[in-house]
Order: sequence, then C-alpha cells, then structure tokens
Amino acid sequence: MKSFLRFSAKHLLLFLVYGSAGVVITLVVAYIGWNVSQRPALQPWHRATLDEEFTQSDAGRVPDFDAYLKLEDRLFTQLRHEVYDRTDREERQAINRYSAGSLADPGGRPVDWSRSYEMRRPSPRLAVLLVHGLSDSPYVLHRIAERLHAQGAWVVGLRLPGHGTAPSALTRVRWEDWAAAVRLAARHLHDRAGPDVPLYLVGFSTGAALSVEYALARLEGEDLPAVAGLVLLSPAIGVDPLAPVALWQSRLAMLPGLEKLAWLSIGPEYDPYKYVSFATNAGYQIYRVTQRIGERLDRLAGPAPLRGFPRTLAFQSVADATVSAPAVVRAFLGRLAPEGHALVAFDVNRLAEAEPLFRPGARLPAEKLLSGEALPFDCTLLTNEGLESLSIVARSRAAGGSEVSEESTGLEWPAGVFSLSHLALPIPPDDPVYGAQRPKRSPMIYLGRLGLQGEDGLLAIPAVSLVRLRFNPFFAYEEKRAMTFLSLESR
Repeated sequence: MKSFLRFSAKHLLLFLVYGSAGVVITLVVAYIGWNVSQRPALQPWHRATLDEEFTQSDAGRVPDFDAYLKLEDRLFTQLRHEVYDRTDREERQAINRYSAGSLADPGGRPVDWSRSYEMRRPSPRLAVLLVHGLSDSPYVLHRIAERLHAQGAWVVGLRLPGHGTAPSALTRVRWEDWAAAVRLAARHLHDRAGPDVPLYLVGFSTGAALSVEYALARLEGEDLPAVAGLVLLSPAIGVDPLAPVALWQSRLAMLPGLEKLAWLSIGPEYDPYKYVSFATNAGYQIYRVTQRIGERLDRLAGPAPLRGFPRTLAFQSVADATVSAPAVVRAFLGRLAPEGHALVAFDVNRLAEAEPLFRPGARLPAEKLLSGEALPFDCTLLTNEGLESLSIVARSRAAGGSEVSEESTGLEWPAGVFSLSHLALPIPPDDPVYGAQRPKRSPMIYLGRLGLQGEDGLLAIPAVSLVRLRFNPFFAYEEKRAMTFLSLESR
C-alpha cells in the first residue's frame, strides 16, 4: 500500500510539473502570437532578398574596391526592381523612402549619399576611411568627408553591407561582412593614396567599433595597412546586455506566422538615410563586434594597459540611449596605455527647462570624468559655465593628472535642448535634412527641429523622432578638435 501511495504521489507530482509547464508554454505562445498580430504589416522593404550584396566570402568576385562599387551598382538596380517597383500604390506617399521621386527618396538627388563615395586628391596629405553606424548610410559622415577633402585628404566613405538599401538586408548580414568591407576599403586607400601617406579611420557608432576592431586585428598580427589614428564618434563599445536574446528571437522568426519577430521595431520608412525599422539580427551583430573587441583586448594585454594602439580621439555624449557611454571609458580608453589618446564628452544641459525631469544620476557620469581617479587619456568635458549660464566651457585634465583647466568655447546651449543624443554627434546644425532649421528651398524631407504638437497617433512619423536631437549644436568645436588631431589645422 505504501509503495502504491509513493508511486501515485510521484506521478501526481510529474503531472503537476508537466501540466504547469504546458500551461506556461501555451501562455507564452499565445502572448507571442498576440504580440506579432499587433505589429504593422511587413512591406516589400521588409521582405526583399537582395543577393547582390557584398559578403565576407566574396573575395573571388570582389577582389578590390572598384569591384565593390560595381557590385554596389548591381545591388541598387536590384533594389529598384525588388522594392521600389513592388511598393503598393497606396504606400507611394510623399515621405515614403521607397516611392521614386518622393521627398525621402535618396536616389533622386544629384549625389546619392546612401551609397559609397570616393573623394580623390593628387599628392594627398593623408588618407581617411569613414565608416557609418548601424542602420545608417554614408550620408551621416559626408560633411566631415567634404571638410577633410578640402583640407587635402583622399577620402572614402564606405557603405557597409546591408545598409543604404532596404532594412530587410539587416536580417541576414553578419558583422564579418562589415569587417571584410572595412579591410577592403582600407587596402584600397593605402594602395591608391600611397604607402607613405598616413591612413586614418573615422567611425560613427558601429563604424567606430569596426575601426577599433580593425586596429586590434592588426596589433594581433593580421596583414593589414597600418593606421596612424582613429577618430570615433559615439563609439559602440558597450551595448544593451540583453542583445544576445535577439539571436533567439531571430530564430523564432523562421517559424511560419512569426516572421515579424525578425524585427525589434517596424515603422514607416520616411528617413532617406537611415532605416526606421530595426532588425533583431542587427542588434545581435553589433553585440558580437563588442564581444570580439573585448576578446582581442584580453588577448593583447590582459589586465595590463595595452600599448601600441593607434592614437585615438573619441567624442561621446554622456546622455546616450543607444550605446553605453561609461563603456567607452571602462572597456576601451581606460584599458589603453597613456599614449596620446583623448576623450571629448558632452554634458547634459544643467539649465535646461527639463532639468528637474532628469532621471536620478543622469549628471553623475560627467562629474566623475573630472573628479574621479586619474585616467590614462586626456579628458575634456563641454558643460555649462555656471549654474546660471547657457554658455559652454571646455573643462580638461591631462592623462594621469588631477588639475582641471577651463577654456571658453564661444558656444551656447540652444533654447529647449536638454542634451545631445547618440544620433547628433556627426551632424552639423546647418544640415538640410537633420539640422536646426528647415531650409527655405529643399527637395528633401526635413527631420530636424520639427516643433510639431497635436493629437497622438495622427502623424506618420513616430512622436519619439520629434524629441530626439538629430544635430550637434557643438559640431564646430568637434570638427576643429578632429582637424587638429589629424594635423590638418592648428589649435
């Protein structure tokens, strides 16, 4: 009898465990199904398969950058056939990026800045490779490219694989494809500008991370052209720790009816130079880049400071919702030996009208830069001159030092701006698409300071885009610091 009772209790327990698990799984599946059904419908730009894109395995058919550009020609022809021509008539609006001739169509302009470009120079002073960020396009750095070229640089603005076309491309791309394209373009610049011309990398966000990975790979012995220095804007050194979960979400998206799980967000594509929809795979791939950077740093230096890394100048807003600003210090610059590296940080506006609404601790990262322990790099903080001033001063301390100096910049916080953003750093205030003022005459959509108010849900553009700053009011200071760093301009 006791054996029977023990047997029955055991089976009852198993029944309860498996039954509970079944209920949980059923609820999870039901929630996923409901969540997917609530998302917007997928469009041709979410589904298109563009197989004329460069990948890491394309060394045979794409041996050099000239071949890369020819492949890009075929890719953009395919984009026309697979996306533009398949966009439903009701979706062909004035602000649809994939409606030919619309305000958001980058292909209808004299220069299509969503594509790779090259600005050549006879007898260049230096060669510069510019690498944009995740879901961006070469447009984001084109103003910096024009300034560099005017100062005597041979410039290449690289379009990373999966970018500048349709967001569907980011559902399949791998970070190794990006890294291979960076290496291809760097070799091209080294060969064309000449082996005696110093080569620099300028990267924004993911492009900055790829630039760091390139430099570390060469230090580890990979046969790559030497880099004289790096200029990094909002470098993606640390990202959301939940990014690895995106891998499993991408895999679930392969199941019938769950295709929308391939996307963290699905939105109207109104931005001519940046995808609005964001693929889960894209987030996972930048996470993999940051992991590779950490692994390389561990192998090269371990707990000791890394010596021999190319001289680096980094710009970072202390308020950054996309990447981890502290990681730039802890996981990267703080691990380098004091060999001429520098950080320029942009503080939050201490006098902004929204200052009382800041989250607790929002101001602490900036304060620690100048008052904390000595750092192995020069550090400059752009911040309010005083508690009752919108004027900006540059407070600096040298690598290993504690003394803080102060210098006037002649800059002020614009009215109503409480901080910079991840997107803002490479964009000047006079940019016709993302700048501070709407151009009087422009054939392109304007996405800068729209200043619109009304009822929720009425606009085709998400409300968050009306709040997030898209230009850098301190771009002039940033540009001068970068040009001085590159020896193209004196202090």
